[in-house]
Amino acid sequence: MISPTREIVNQKSTIVNQKMDTKELLKKVRKIEIKTRRLSDHIFGGEYHSTFKGRGMTFSEVRQYQFGDDVRNIDWNVTARYSEPFVKVFEEERELTMMLMVDVSGSELFGTEQQFKNEVVTEIAATLAFSATQNNDKIGLILFSDKVELYIPPKKGRSHVLRIIRELIEFKPESKQTNLVEALKFMQNVMKKKAIVFVLSDFIVDDYHHTMKIVSRKHDVTGIRVYDKREENIPNLGMVQMQDGETGELMLVNTSSKKVRLNYRKFYYQKVDYYKESFTKSGAGAIDCRVDESYVKKLLGYFKRRG
Repeated sequence: MISPTREIVNQKSTIVNQKMDTKELLKKVRKIEIKTRRLSDHIFGGEYHSTFKGRGMTFSEVRQYQFGDDVRNIDWNVTARYSEPFVKVFEEERELTMMLMVDVSGSELFGTEQQFKNEVVTEIAATLAFSATQNNDKIGLILFSDKVELYIPPKKGRSHVLRIIRELIEFKPESKQTNLVEALKFMQNVMKKKAIVFVLSDFIVDDYHHTMKIVSRKHDVTGIRVYDKREENIPNLGMVQMQDGETGELMLVNTSSKKVRLNYRKFYYQKVDYYKESFTKSGAGAIDCRVDESYVKKLLGYFKRRG
């Protein structure tokens, strides 16, 4: 039987550990906020706004046709009623909605440089979120594995962005596998209006091309592939026991075999090519970010090309 005194000590110890965990988490959130907010304030804010402004147009009013108006905007019903041409006037939607779709499967917990892939993903997502906040846009979050693990509906404001960062840092998914199709379908169902969608993943998955085409017709989608350079090739290390990051399966791999190394490289680049083809052919954007390279340059280059 456990004594009451020991029980109280155990409870106090648990509370102290929880407080330390919370303190540590808040420190991490603050560190990411300082770094990414500086980027969004001084570098990305203007680029983001000029790239995505006016993507959504809402109907405002009808007025009489004036010389130079686009004939495609003529409202034929009103024109017939008044026997003179009237045009529909549209105005730019100032406030947009950004949806961050983040892969939290097992393969994201990989890194051979200074950071794991999921840490770089968190920084990129935070930078994008703060850039959207500057524009007074709403930001939502979908964390997915082979199912939707977490959905945070779009809202505005710094405190909301900090909640998103907190979830990106500490969330523990139930599954380690990946199903991008399920995540895209979920997003399509919850987002009734056009949104700016960023999908952050390593994209070591396929069979999503058809769904991506459907989603891209309605939303402005960009894929951000975050990868580690060691994933591209298997080094020659002899017989090595390896574990699949998503299934947990252990296997003995003869890395000294040239055929094994070539087959792995072929498999890896098939996934990369599938990603690029699926996004570009669907009219979506595609960015590649290696964990040891500057994602700032990659994002800026992308925004400038689109702006």
